[in-house]
Amino acid sequence: MTLHAETPAKTGSRAVRRRDGALFTRFDLLVTPYLFVSPYFVLFVLFGVFPLGYTLWVSLHDWELAGSRTFVGAGNYLSLVADEAFWNAVVNTLGMFVLSTVPQLVLALLLANALNKRIRGRLALRMGVLLPLVTSVVAVAVVFTQLYGRDYGMVNWFLGLFGADAVNWQNEKWSAWIAISTMVDWRWTGYNAIILLAAMQTIPRDLYEAAALDGASARRQFWRITVPMLRPTIVFVVFVSTIGGLTLFTEPVMFDGNPTMSGGATGQYQTVAMFVVKEAFRDFDLGYAAAAAWLLFVLILLGTLVNHLLTRRIGGAR
Repeated sequence: MTLHAETPAKTGSRAVRRRDGALFTRFDLLVTPYLFVSPYFVLFVLFGVFPLGYTLWVSLHDWELAGSRTFVGAGNYLSLVADEAFWNAVVNTLGMFVLSTVPQLVLALLLANALNKRIRGRLALRMGVLLPLVTSVVAVAVVFTQLYGRDYGMVNWFLGLFGADAVNWQNEKWSAWIAISTMVDWRWTGYNAIILLAAMQTIPRDLYEAAALDGASARRQFWRITVPMLRPTIVFVVFVSTIGGLTLFTEPVMFDGNPTMSGGATGQYQTVAMFVVKEAFRDFDLGYAAAAAWLLFVLILLGTLVNHLLTRRIGGAR
């Protein structure tokens, strides 16, 4: 039998194919992942970074909607710092944020823990907590506005059973904050509970069984095992709730029922988001509104940082 040796041409072509295959594999490993994630970053630059930068540019001008555009530097920010209406909106926003976010997260954690137990109709109950989320926020605001009506509202009727006088929920700052906060709590507690429930189901059951053998009660297991293991999820939920709470807009607008964005006769429940819209589209001062929007952005960053410092200590984190 005669063995035919490969010609140099065949050997060279095979080496070229191997080299091309290695280059393609290297390209696939290094470049393809960036191609897959690039649509998100392109959209983020177009609809996130560019509007943020352009808003900063507008905030440095006396920019009227259909008028002159004069560069004023930090003038709008200096005016905002001395504007009592702006600080009133900041106080309202922070007050409603605390009243809505803290009870919401506590209730969501307790509700998730209850839904994690072996109870009848568990699937239906888990689906039921999401019903407020799929309800139109406008419909929620309209219903709650009727519930908090001064003359025929169910809340005042219930308080009257205990001899309390009717409360005009829209007139006072504290009462309006409570009414609006309950709208937010009713809508978002179930959503946060489902997220926490999903995280709870990833906790190994062996930890609970070992704790039970050591004599730990269900309450002790919850605080010593469940809550520390949920720390990353709790941080995420707190961050999202902080952003949503500090940009609160629809609920107070619908509660007011007034398109002027005034937030009541004396601005008792006007939020910063409402203040921005009022300055931009009622007073047509886009530069001033853009400066307020940037200060709101800074407020959200500070709020997120504070919440991060608080939540990172959950479970004994250093």
